[in-house]
Amino acid sequence: MERRVLIVEDDPLMAEAAADYFGGKGWLAETAGNGAEALERFGQKRFHLILLDVMMPEMNGFSVCRRIRKESDVPVIFITARVMEEDQLNGYSAGADDYVVKPFSLPVLYAKAEALTARVWKGGAGRLKAGDLEIDVRSREMWKRGEPVALPPKEYEMLLFFLENPGRVYSREQLLIRFWGYDFDGSERVVDSHIKKLRKALGDCGCVIRTVQRMGYRMEVRNEKE
Repeated sequence: MERRVLIVEDDPLMAEAAADYFGGKGWLAETAGNGAEALERFGQKRFHLILLDVMMPEMNGFSVCRRIRKESDVPVIFITARVMEEDQLNGYSAGADDYVVKPFSLPVLYAKAEALTARVWKGGAGRLKAGDLEIDVRSREMWKRGEPVALPPKEYEMLLFFLENPGRVYSREQLLIRFWGYDFDGSERVVDSHIKKLRKALGDCGCVIRTVQRMGYRMEVRNEKE
């Protein structure tokens, strides 16, 4: 399967360097110099990954990502010089899957991209497999041991996020911002409620959302050989 990456970066030298590196690894790399051009290209072709600069003229990366998320679950990695935790949380709230801070190493960026896309596109055609679960990320359908499972939109989005980031701990605050946004004025306990429902729906399927004391939640996926 040919993999296509869209590199959205207003620094032409950095965009060219990333495109050359991914191209050398067998990817079909395209570049866009601003948000409007990125959305135009996104509407014309199917991409397997988007590398998205945050600070761009006219339309920043957060806005571009929110527009993309209305139509697609394509993996998005933000690339930015902004290092504040608030900026990173804002990125996750916009729908990003990962966050790389400038200056960065191209081999490290590529390793992150490979790991992320391998999880999302495992099995081909946008199929994600973990434990006894299989998810079609394009149609948003899910099966457990071959039987269809219906999840409300919020639980589905949370499950997909955890499965794309196994082993990583996310605090209630991070999850609240990621799925409810900065403007949500309710309690953080809404996260606990949705996690509880999600655990009940998953049952014993090899995918467990663990509570990490005083830190948050982490997804653990059973190895297929276990």
